[in-house]
Amino acid sequence: MDTTVSNGTVALDESSLRIGLLMESAQAQQKLAETQLEKLAAHTQGLDEVVRDEIRRTLIDELQAVTAESRRAAEVLRRMQRAGNLRAALFGLGVSAFCAGIPGAAAWWALPAPGELMALRAQRDQAAADLKRLRQQGGRVDLRRCGETQRLCVRIERHAPAYGESADYFVVKGY
Repeated sequence: MDTTVSNGTVALDESSLRIGLLMESAQAQQKLAETQLEKLAAHTQGLDEVVRDEIRRTLIDELQAVTAESRRAAEVLRRMQRAGNLRAALFGLGVSAFCAGIPGAAAWWALPAPGELMALRAQRDQAAADLKRLRQQGGRVDLRRCGETQRLCVRIERHAPAYGESADYFVVKGY
């Protein structure tokens, strides 16, 4: 090492000068790197906020879309329910009408027509009048076949008096 002193300064050799410059350059690079790291940290924090805001916006947009779709689906389901209820009501009415129509058709087919009904009522009234007249004229007589020879017998009123010249007429029971 060759060091010479001139005017109170020490002359440095070339390698020491290079090391000094390298050290100075390394320090400058380190300060620059620290500055860049600080800027990067600040940018990262800002970026973190931006990402969170973007995620929030995206989430809100998606939730609003899901909500709108849910409302549309609910409305479609309500319409389907109303349509189903209407179909069920119409089906019920159809089945009820069919079930009511069967006895009506059976009655129309089996029962007499109004004209026939009037004729049957007239026959019934005539039969009732004939029955009344027959009862008055002895229709309540209890006639049977009696004995081995199956002779015609009549039930008589035993407590009623006998009539006729020979008292051989008796009152029929029930008159």
